[in-house]
Amino acid sequence: MRADVGDRLHVHSNVVGGSDRIGEIIEVRGADGTPPYRVRYPDGHESLMFPGPDCVIEQGSATAAAGRR
Repeated sequence: MRADVGDRLHVHSNVVGGSDRIGEIIEVRGADGTPPYRVRYPDGHESLMFPGPDCVIEQGSATAAAGRR
């Protein structure tokens, strides 16, 4: 898994009927875009994430514009 600051971390719910969580990656602590990531969620909560198999990285607008992937 590889991400850049500004990308989104989409955490899929593992409960039927549960809602997914999407947060913005505000810091990449691993080498070459690898985890862990500091993620800020829309409610202002921040956490340090080591994404599992239920997570997907979605390109942020800055990353997509730069064509880094």
